[in-house]
Amino acid sequence: MIPFFNLQAINQQYRQEMLAAMARVVDSGWYIRGAELAAFESEFANYCGSRFAVGVGSGLDALSLTLRAWIELGKLKVGDEVLVPANTYIATILAVLNNGLCPVLVEPDEKSFNLCPLNAAKAITDRSRVILPVHLYGQLADMSTINTLAEQYSLLVLEDAAQAHGAAVAGRRAGSLGHAAAFSFYPSKNLGALGDGGAVVTADQELADMVRLLGNYGSDKKYQNTVKGVNSRLDELQAAILRVKLRFLDGETQRRQALAKQYHDLIKHPDIILPSFRDDGSHVFHLYVIHTSRRDELQAYFAEHGVETLIHYPIAPHKQEALSEWREVSLPLTECLSHTALSLPLGPAMSDAQLIEVVRLCNDWR
Repeated sequence: MIPFFNLQAINQQYRQEMLAAMARVVDSGWYIRGAELAAFESEFANYCGSRFAVGVGSGLDALSLTLRAWIELGKLKVGDEVLVPANTYIATILAVLNNGLCPVLVEPDEKSFNLCPLNAAKAITDRSRVILPVHLYGQLADMSTINTLAEQYSLLVLEDAAQAHGAAVAGRRAGSLGHAAAFSFYPSKNLGALGDGGAVVTADQELADMVRLLGNYGSDKKYQNTVKGVNSRLDELQAAILRVKLRFLDGETQRRQALAKQYHDLIKHPDIILPSFRDDGSHVFHLYVIHTSRRDELQAYFAEHGVETLIHYPIAPHKQEALSEWREVSLPLTECLSHTALSLPLGPAMSDAQLIEVVRLCNDWR
């Protein structure tokens, strides 16, 4: 059996370091908003090339709290529009809706499947206030063009970097390419905790302070609440684990990229469309997603031969029951991708032999 992603094998490599970090937290007697979180926030902000990181409860919280903070700071108001790629996980859109903002779904670029700046430009109205690119599957969106567009129309830029830890272009990493960025530390992410977690990264101290305030019940002094906040904090244990794993992230990224290059060079089946990407570090391959009109047939074939594959994502967000108000909207490319995408096994613990077997099966498929 070739697993889609062997999280146990990945974490086993760092078991002793993680156990030592956990023991350090247990022995400290301080489990919320302590020294481990402060150290991780500093280390992660520095890693991203930004000034501040604020640990929160999840990637969705990171998106939601950033938008909420901009509302509290008077930069947004309920009813404002947020340009969002239609081809994304539903969390991106939920963060917008949960703040009383209006998502405007934008069809993706035909090659990268990330937010298309040209389509985004066509969707801008006098109510547009934010552009929210998603670095889908670990590949940076076209941030240079997006930032130019944002500057032209005075838009805030919020990176959804939940899948793109360490992705870089021209020496700048995800997290430093917009006004703010939201990260997830869900266990299967490229930088994953042993539970839920997330962070907001920004160079804006006012924004960072507001996100921190909102995530702590709207309080920066015990029993004094200045805004209507929530409980969304990255705990000390997860921060300590992430500090360990952050040290190994670049090495794991290089392994992911090397495996992806082998897939790209060796898969030759005419019915399989390989992902389009630049070999410049701007794609960290959280996922390696191929496309084929015979997707379900190919997935069944892999399963018969002991290879686990997944579909990211089988239902386009605007076709979800939860977003029924968009059900009649026509987004043909997004809808097509949901029927053709298939994610192949890939992760830093994957062996060369496992990859070669997946390649062989791809090329032998009839």
